[in-house]
Amino acid sequence: MLAFTVVGQLQAQVKTTLSAQIYGYQGDMVYFDCAQSPLISQEFHTNPGEEHLFSFDTKKLVCMIINGKAKVLLEPGDSLHVNVQYEGNKVRSLEFSGTPSAVAHNQILNNIGKLKAQMRYKQQLLGCAVLDIKPAKRIADSKILLDKVKAMVSDPQKKVSPAVANYLLAEIESEACMSYMEYPLMYSEIRKTPMEKLGIGDYWKIMDGYTMRTDDASLSNMNYANMLMRYCFYQNEKKAIAAGKTYKMPDKFEGMYKEIAETFDGKVRDFVLYRLLCNFIQGGQEIERADALFKDYKEKYNKNPEYVQVLETLLQ
Repeated sequence: MLAFTVVGQLQAQVKTTLSAQIYGYQGDMVYFDCAQSPLISQEFHTNPGEEHLFSFDTKKLVCMIINGKAKVLLEPGDSLHVNVQYEGNKVRSLEFSGTPSAVAHNQILNNIGKLKAQMRYKQQLLGCAVLDIKPAKRIADSKILLDKVKAMVSDPQKKVSPAVANYLLAEIESEACMSYMEYPLMYSEIRKTPMEKLGIGDYWKIMDGYTMRTDDASLSNMNYANMLMRYCFYQNEKKAIAAGKTYKMPDKFEGMYKEIAETFDGKVRDFVLYRLLCNFIQGGQEIERADALFKDYKEKYNKNPEYVQVLETLLQ
């Protein structure tokens, strides 16, 4: 029993470390933020070439964001150093060193970004509409991108960990599925084009056969949570239309909470509600409205105690 306790303590004390040297950045402060938890963060005064070092404890894969732009992935025990080169307000290049697996994983993440650039695959759907990228092309490009990323993370020579592979696939699926569900509607409205003339077939069949991801790494990707919210409303509208009813997507926090709670179950529901509550509280307006729903969430739906810890801290 003593040996087990010692091993447990050693595992608990394993540090995960991110360091960065940043050049060409014009801001006064350098920020490290964690996508999974606002409780994991650090800030430094900008000093070109100085190493900014942050060590923290984590039990799971995390995505750290440097200055709101450069994303890096860290598994527990990783040590990663990043050289960040800015050109104006944009990150021009990233160079990695440190734990071999961490370097390999982040090189793949960086390569995905380069692939998007080569494909001219824009992050913002509104930008696609402004450039008159047809929905059929956006959908086709999304499928190509997803297939290419699947090939990258499944390449045995890359030795991508299951957690990182799932996290990256959840990220790309989020972008693809939002392109399927959101972009045709956006394009139709902005370009004044009827949905039936978009060349995408039946809009309400576009997500047929989709299987939600339920692994822990995917359910730590916050963009995936955002996509699942949209998927919830898409499916509910589809059901309403099939029943000959009129559907109005909820535009208030309480209505969103109710529909999500009724649509999903288990740890998927826990994850999406956590993201919804975090988004609302961090929005900073009328956060007292979150109190009653946080109580409801905590009593009925919470499965991950770390979510409660984060939400309680945000509400203080």
